[in-house]
Amino acid sequence: MKNIVTIGGGTGHFTLLLGLKKYPVNITAVVSMADDGGSTGRLRDELGVLPPGDIRQCLTALSNSSETLRELMNYRFEKGELKGHNFGNLFLSALEKIKGRLAKGVEEAATILSVKGKVIPVSDKKMNLQIKLKNGKSIIGEKQLDHNKDVRKYGVEKIYLKPKVKANLKVLEAIKKADMIIIGPGDHYGSILPNFLVTGVSEALRNCRAKVVYNCNLTNKKGQTENFSVDDYVASINDYIGDERIDFVVFSGTKPEKKLIKKYEKREGKGSIVEFKKDILKKRNYKVIKADVLKRTQPKKNKNDIIANSRSFIRHDSDKLAKVLMMILEMDEYNNLIQEII
Repeated sequence: MKNIVTIGGGTGHFTLLLGLKKYPVNITAVVSMADDGGSTGRLRDELGVLPPGDIRQCLTALSNSSETLRELMNYRFEKGELKGHNFGNLFLSALEKIKGRLAKGVEEAATILSVKGKVIPVSDKKMNLQIKLKNGKSIIGEKQLDHNKDVRKYGVEKIYLKPKVKANLKVLEAIKKADMIIIGPGDHYGSILPNFLVTGVSEALRNCRAKVVYNCNLTNKKGQTENFSVDDYVASINDYIGDERIDFVVFSGTKPEKKLIKKYEKREGKGSIVEFKKDILKKRNYKVIKADVLKRTQPKKNKNDIIANSRSFIRHDSDKLAKVLMMILEMDEYNNLIQEII
């Protein structure tokens, strides 16, 4: 079976894995450890654990256990001192304490949840995201991206980790063996780029043999990726990797409904829907695959999710996205088989 490594975090990573697990491939999900908002942030502060939220979503997406157990992992408490907390986050934090390391706790959780593939934290060390704004000011913490007014007012210039942290060795091994590496979708500065700041990850990507595919975001965020086009996203990711490493970009050729666009622009401003500019002066070193990968229905809003208002309601369709990615994975085999299309 082919080896696929996914890199990301958040809801976008969950969406991707939900579709991929239906195919006969070996999946390794590499997850950002920069999250410090919501239930995850409270657990980091109160218990001193690594952020469990994005790990939980990946485990749940790849789980072949009962529907009840998957619902339990995503359950949020509505009242009392646990209000807003997610059961799965508490579960993973407890396993980290029992096993001594989050990575060991995740392995135990994967067994309990009958997970297909592996879910690996990008690092075993605490990641503190530093955000430098375009006015020269620096702020600390991934949650600041969505909740600090200065981000929306001045915009993000760059992000970095302080102190630097080393990659989990299992992550580097997985990248080396991968046939395909899939980046995104997900929050650009919050879920995607922090992975490439971890020492060893970008170097491994530069040197690996795998096809690298980027699932381009559908929407932009004010102050972060304001007016970003497909090419802007690719240029930014390649810059953090340190080489023009992306081979393919999957981009939605279908637009959301006008009422959804208006609703999103009301929150994020004009230019919040990502555009593909077909005619550009610079030659692309990657192929853009436009496909119908847009989810038609809106996700239900969880009233107990304290960061629900910052989440995107325009999302990818898991099954459509996975089909396109499998096509890319097998493309070389088809090219070798088909001699001519007349």
